[in-house]
Amino acid sequence: FQPVKPETSTTEPKRSKVEIFKEQSNFIRYPLNEEILTDTPNINEAATQLIKFHGSYQQYNRDERGTRSYSFMLRTKNPGGKVPSQLYLTMDDLADQFGIGTLRLTTRQTFQLHGVLKKNLKTVMSTIIKNMGSTLGACGDLNRNVLAPAAPLMTKEYLFAQETADNIAALLTPQSGFYYDVWVDGERFMTSEPPEVVKARNDNSHKTNFPDSPEPIYGTQFLPRKFKIAVTVPTDNSVDILTNDIGVVVVSDDNGEPQGFNIYVGGGMGRTHRMEATFPRLGEPLGYVPKEDILYAIKAIVATQRDHGRRDDRRYSRMKYLISSWGIEKFKTVVEQYYGKKFEPFRELPEWEFKSYLGWHEQGDGALFCGLHVDNGRVGGKMKKTLREVIEKYNLNVRITPNQNIILCDIRSAWRRPITTVLAQAGLLHPKYVDPLNLTAMACPAFPLCPLAITEAERGIPDILKRVRSVFEKVGLKYNDSVVIRITGCPNGCARPYMAELGLVGDGPNSYQIWLGGTPNQTQLARSFMDKVKVQDLENVFEPLFYYWKQKRQPKESFGDFTARIGFEKLKELVDKWEGVVQTPPARYNLKLFADKETYEAMDELAKLQNKSAHQLAIEVIRNFVASQQNGKSE
Repeated sequence: FQPVKPETSTTEPKRSKVEIFKEQSNFIRYPLNEEILTDTPNINEAATQLIKFHGSYQQYNRDERGTRSYSFMLRTKNPGGKVPSQLYLTMDDLADQFGIGTLRLTTRQTFQLHGVLKKNLKTVMSTIIKNMGSTLGACGDLNRNVLAPAAPLMTKEYLFAQETADNIAALLTPQSGFYYDVWVDGERFMTSEPPEVVKARNDNSHKTNFPDSPEPIYGTQFLPRKFKIAVTVPTDNSVDILTNDIGVVVVSDDNGEPQGFNIYVGGGMGRTHRMEATFPRLGEPLGYVPKEDILYAIKAIVATQRDHGRRDDRRYSRMKYLISSWGIEKFKTVVEQYYGKKFEPFRELPEWEFKSYLGWHEQGDGALFCGLHVDNGRVGGKMKKTLREVIEKYNLNVRITPNQNIILCDIRSAWRRPITTVLAQAGLLHPKYVDPLNLTAMACPAFPLCPLAITEAERGIPDILKRVRSVFEKVGLKYNDSVVIRITGCPNGCARPYMAELGLVGDGPNSYQIWLGGTPNQTQLARSFMDKVKVQDLENVFEPLFYYWKQKRQPKESFGDFTARIGFEKLKELVDKWEGVVQTPPARYNLKLFADKETYEAMDELAKLQNKSAHQLAIEVIRNFVASQQNGKSE
């Protein structure tokens, strides 16, 4: 099944179970096509692996004891996070009719729809397909959703990055029709592809393809494991570029005309606890290609991983392990054989910045866009209802960001005020009224539905962020001294905790491994600082770390940079010896809040219920009141 013989002995290589399932599946159809028709609520082991390629995972509710109640999570494919108005409204309906009544925006700019029963899968899948959507390849051993900056900015660079993401997604979309055969009885809903994509896919001048296969790039075995690609423009690291298998960066001339691309390779987050040979890794520079060659370069990298990535043990199958074992020079030489050219030297780029695109901005074509913060990307309740109303009323296209947020696009300036008012009433506030800790925080769904979760993430993060905020106040940090906090329920790292300034990774029931040292612009890998910290003991670690950051940081030094500079040995010593905050005299802006004893005592009672001081609670109430008063006004 390989055009190129890998460098191994003649003995039959050991293969993982999933490799056998793929081989026997008739291009990802069998036994899934039969399993979805049976009366059981679940599907068998082979079908469970195959349905991933179709964009779905089998799950069960882990909060419930006894008989497992099975359901399926569907994930859509939206290159660059682009969602037409019609598709948004369709997903919103499906969540209510067949899901758990909420939609989840993901860290790869897609929707997740949880809780779909097996008997409804075909209805839901076909509805998505018929409404400009797809879930094909959102999971499985192939190219996943291609990221690009979500901002609908009309500059040449941004438009070119988004177009390139679309083309890469099209190039690497499965061709054998299994998706349409299973869900819409073979009816094809193919969009017309740009001729350059078709040409690049079919080109076999450097032995990249299986010439007579229904899957010219993937063959019967597809890739060894998931494969992630992101495209962006210089300075814009909204896509966490270095965490992808391939990172593609538009390089323009002095007039802003795109000329080509810098390519990074070998990033990836997933690891396994207590297995030191697994690790998160940052992408590293491979080289530069002129713009007309990008699809050929991408294909060459994919073919290299396809033919040489490990297929015996899925824990070591990502491309980062291939590059790690070969080294970048050997990897580059092999890729160049499939590419048929040499890579040019990497072009110099400015510093990366994290861009969130929250709030109101000009698109550049006369219209506005509005970025809305959604805690952990969970759209439900009043927020869901209101978003739907606004999107439907004004027929807005939307974009999902890699930070689990949503952007409403193509808004006329006359609509700004009514939209702002309606959103604010549903708690979708202008970013200046959202706690800065929440703005950059992310968590994966974890419990109750993710089969891999070891502990809480999404359900646990609101409380953990409140506790961090309390620690900030206790040690005297300011309201806008922010820290990037990311929490995952297991070490696979969907919310990219290994890039956070403070990452919590589930490593036992109610316990986390603590990672420190990422940077606010996501360019440096965090490192593991402590294991097995119980959720109720987090303050014992947070307090000393934040206290010493406040006392000992250099001007404008971020928390991540501070922890990296001080070093983990010194930090561990500080945590071990910590005896609590030395109370400092109150700050100058001390608002005398309580004139009468009764109000103070009532407030103190309420505050105790939330583990706060009366003063903290009062400040919070005042802050919220001021925000709600100002929010109706424009900027």
